[in-house]
Amino acid sequence: MARTGRPREFDRDKALDAALTLFWMQGYEPTSLNQLKACMGNISPASFYAAFGSKEALFREIVQRYLKTYGQVTAPLWDETLAPRDAIEQTLRRSARMQTTRSHPTGCLIVLGASNCSPENQSVQTLLAAERARTRKGIKACVDRAVASGELSPSPATQTLPTLFTTFLHGMACEARDGDRAKKLDAAITTLMQIWDSLAVRPKSVSSRQ
Repeated sequence: MARTGRPREFDRDKALDAALTLFWMQGYEPTSLNQLKACMGNISPASFYAAFGSKEALFREIVQRYLKTYGQVTAPLWDETLAPRDAIEQTLRRSARMQTTRSHPTGCLIVLGASNCSPENQSVQTLLAAERARTRKGIKACVDRAVASGELSPSPATQTLPTLFTTFLHGMACEARDGDRAKKLDAAITTLMQIWDSLAVRPKSVSSRQ
């Protein structure tokens, strides 16, 4: 009588990395369970559900994996040892490099991963919208710090800065997916930061204080 072989094991980390790449490249809804199981090592349905629970549960785990790795480009926003302007500029430039790197899918999973889902997958869109809102709050916190320290003066124009930088940051995902390179986005960031500089409070000269 033939002996039954042991079930083939799979490397969970490698499986997660493969799923991350697929979700990042295709988005949540277009990615099928069959595609996921194939890219994750041709695992069986039973192994998939035992390890990850469901497609949505897997995606939620993937989002956290992305945030702890590629998504760390936004970490400067919460680093209060950095000047507010530097925190925003570093975030934009790091994100531009990450999103245009050809060693993984271009763009940003948090922006592109669930941009157009059917109503039954609204929870997935809500998940990514919450992460984008967190980034938006981080940018606003930097602007608020700059106003509080006197680097920026409170004005209607200053109040638009969080929306301006957030729109640019999230918009880079489409530009990167359409083929823009880091050098082009980097030049645009240089121009964008000039808006901050135009609103910055300039110290009074010695002659004007006399």
